[in-house]
Amino acid sequence: MKVKFLGAAGTVTGSSYILTSGSGTSILIDMGMFQGTQEIEKLNYLPYEYDCRMITDAVLTHAHLDHCGRLPVAVNKGFNGKIYMTPPTRDLTELSLLDSAQIAINDGKKILYDRGLAQRTIDRFKTVGYHEPFRAGDFKVTFRDAGHIVGSASLEIEDLQPDSEIRKIVFSGDLGNTPEDLVKPTEFFSEADAVVMESTYGDRLHPEEDAVTMLQEEINAIEWTDSTLLIPAFALERTQEILNMIMHLKRAGRVRQETPVYLDSPMAEKATMIYLSHLDMLNEHIHRDLEETGSPFGFPGLEVVHKRGHSMALHKHSGAKVIIAGSGMMTGGRIVSHAAFYLRDPNTRLMIVGYQGEGTLGRQLMEGAKEVVIENEVVSVRATITVTHALSSHADQDALLDWVGHIRGVRKLFLTHGEDSSRTALQQRIIKDLGISDVTLPVLNQEVTL
Repeated sequence: MKVKFLGAAGTVTGSSYILTSGSGTSILIDMGMFQGTQEIEKLNYLPYEYDCRMITDAVLTHAHLDHCGRLPVAVNKGFNGKIYMTPPTRDLTELSLLDSAQIAINDGKKILYDRGLAQRTIDRFKTVGYHEPFRAGDFKVTFRDAGHIVGSASLEIEDLQPDSEIRKIVFSGDLGNTPEDLVKPTEFFSEADAVVMESTYGDRLHPEEDAVTMLQEEINAIEWTDSTLLIPAFALERTQEILNMIMHLKRAGRVRQETPVYLDSPMAEKATMIYLSHLDMLNEHIHRDLEETGSPFGFPGLEVVHKRGHSMALHKHSGAKVIIAGSGMMTGGRIVSHAAFYLRDPNTRLMIVGYQGEGTLGRQLMEGAKEVVIENEVVSVRATITVTHALSSHADQDALLDWVGHIRGVRKLFLTHGEDSSRTALQQRIIKDLGISDVTLPVLNQEVTL
């Protein structure tokens, strides 16, 4: 068995692996987009270091663009197999790919693929539920709930044509920060010979914060000053979590009923409808909300902003307001225009609620930048920037150790989907605490024989 690391090897984005059986046949696991700085995003346009015509089938862990966003590139380069995923991942990935193709056109970016190629890719999707083994190439694959976003999966993969004692490998995908507000807990594996594990927060522990109280305080502050709270949020999972929290705050009278909340993300609106169509995948908390209120994501004062012109018109609205917009790392999307307009105002508040990649606008603000460049203009930062890690949808260092510690018989462990500082810190703790000595930090395009 061989693994080739074609993304997320020293970066948090661009996840992609080629897994080759002892028989010599190969499958693709994820093919995500590189996101973050311009230097990182340039990796999307480099040649893919594998002949996609040789890939038998593909398996997708979940619908975030850094895991699915380059799948059309594989199809364009000759891949003609099936792409397996869970039912919610299928619906969310269709949304993500079509939206990504349209954004590239709207923003005048270099285009990886158009909507036609995205649709050709979607036509290859095949859904499989959790705990239902299926065959992909010469492998038996089983999905388990990764607890990251709705439909996210970790993979147990068994080589059906092994040529060594290494027969079973587990891919973590992105592991959730269990217990999550919306989805069910992360599931464990009992045994494997090798593991490929994410390490996004491999060098830190999530602080003991009450995200709901922090959100309440931010909203109360702009209610007091009749100003604006900006929340850059990923369209999948994070936006739905924020909406659910505000719903509870309004029901409890902890924020004003009349304070308007603008969901300035057409994609997030569509994603929310997909969440509602897969209620069986959500946890008991959401089911209780549904029974008590009729919708876990709706409340008085919520307004969806569809057109970009209406988004810009929000700048003329006086009084307290909350604007939830993408992108989550502030690398594009409508949040960028809002930031350029509002950051100069000392009464503005901006709440960072998710991971911010190195070099992104969100990371600069999180680290206390007093000036930032937005659309070639220098913008002074006078707004109050608040950061919470309590809403992270990634497992922290202790949770990662706990997850891999449940797996017996691990001979080889590979740490991916993390910056090198995170991977190195996690590697040291795994060697010390778990006694797994063979822990590798693969580099881009490296192939390892198991």
